Amino acid sequence: MTKRAGIAAAAGAAVLLAAGCTATKEPLFTGPDGGFPEPSAAPAAVADLGSAGDPYYPGYGNSGYDVSSYDLKVKYDPATDRLTGVATVTATATEALTRYHLDLHGLTVDEVTVDGKAATTARKQDELIISVPAAIPAGQKFVTVVAYGGVPTPITGPELGATGVLSTSDGAFVIGEPESATTWYPVNDHPRDKATYTIALTVPKGLSALSNGILRGKKDDAGWTTWNWQVNSPMASYLSMFVIGRYRVVQGEHKGKPVLTAVSSSIPRGDVDTAVAQTPEIIDFLEQSFGPYPFDAYGGIVIHDDRVGYALETQTRPVYSDAFWSRGQNTVVVAHELAHQWFGDSVSVDTWRNIWLNEGFATYAQWMWGEHIGQTTIQDEFDRRYEDEGNQIWRVAPGEPGKDNLFSGSVYQRGGMTLHALREQVGDEKFFTILKTWTAEKKDGNVTTEQFIALAERVSGQDLHALFDAWLFQTERPEK
Repeated sequence: MTKRAGIAAAAGAAVLLAAGCTATKEPLFTGPDGGFPEPSAAPAAVADLGSAGDPYYPGYGNSGYDVSSYDLKVKYDPATDRLTGVATVTATATEALTRYHLDLHGLTVDEVTVDGKAATTARKQDELIISVPAAIPAGQKFVTVVAYGGVPTPITGPELGATGVLSTSDGAFVIGEPESATTWYPVNDHPRDKATYTIALTVPKGLSALSNGILRGKKDDAGWTTWNWQVNSPMASYLSMFVIGRYRVVQGEHKGKPVLTAVSSSIPRGDVDTAVAQTPEIIDFLEQSFGPYPFDAYGGIVIHDDRVGYALETQTRPVYSDAFWSRGQNTVVVAHELAHQWFGDSVSVDTWRNIWLNEGFATYAQWMWGEHIGQTTIQDEFDRRYEDEGNQIWRVAPGEPGKDNLFSGSVYQRGGMTLHALREQVGDEKFFTILKTWTAEKKDGNVTTEQFIALAERVSGQDLHALFDAWLFQTERPEK
């Protein structure tokens, strides 16, 4: 993600974060015997079925099962802002279940079945609690079907303002991190439980209904059009999205994979269209350093809405605010969000504590692209930040930023600087081998900072303890 609330985008310049950072008074490096802190992973069995065990967001996600796929059939009427849906959730029990939870914000549940039999439900805030007709033993696959509907209500938070489903004059769109999916379908809403998706979006004829993955076709019926999308690689729930409205949609192909980009019809043709059209070129550049592109579709969508001043790496098809082009051409933001397809989407965090593995890597990629197009150099980006002793990034440790600083400048900028410090320590050959090995070995999985450190030491053959301690887990400015 780039450019959150309160961030000014300069055309062609790296995106700078202006989010406030709180000074940390206690050291964050607290591992035993001088070691790195233990990863904040959930125990094998979590007593609270309404939690995935994330220490930053204990109410997010659920335990007791693992989702393999979502089949979503969603109809949206812009005239009333009403959404109606049927979600089919296929999962496997990881423990014996007599009840389990799904996350759902607002919206009314009309009916729930489990393996074809009616189930009883209860609601507790954003938790949909399902009591099963018969106990589900550990290891058994089961299918939950939820019929639901209503007018979606966004989620309001201090970092990004309103997120989730946001209605517009001619449609709606979904955007937000770390949660947004709960505003439009019942879900196990944590990156640890990734799944494949089929998404059928039914909208008034004449509107576009865009989503993740491959467009499998459209079908008209009595004034409505259903757009069918398929996501074949596991996807974290916050990366799922739809965009409905009037858009300039361009379809093509690159290296045998479909490319679909779209720009809001309310945006004048020009810099925005040119920038998103460079998606395949930027992907090709990033592949040289990160390894093969991890998905089977490419794309990007640019929206025009004053409520959103950021971009999000929604899988296969990032969503961008047109604010990034308010001062001219800008492909750096495209490079940032496309880098996330490797770092954040394919290789996803195990808990939100590890977010620098998403944002630090994407920030470094935008510096790489800026250097490639002659806009700046990576060393200049590093030096400019390092020499600013008053920079807020020296107040937050990116390896353990805390929930309140999840989107702080330190996570992005100091995260990127950590990678440059690693590159200088191990040399270019080992550095890029580390990145390619990481994306290959962890593809479609979930990861921790500790795993990246271990891999970097394995590939480089060096003890990198002091480097990662200084750059990720201390708050003072490291020595060069």
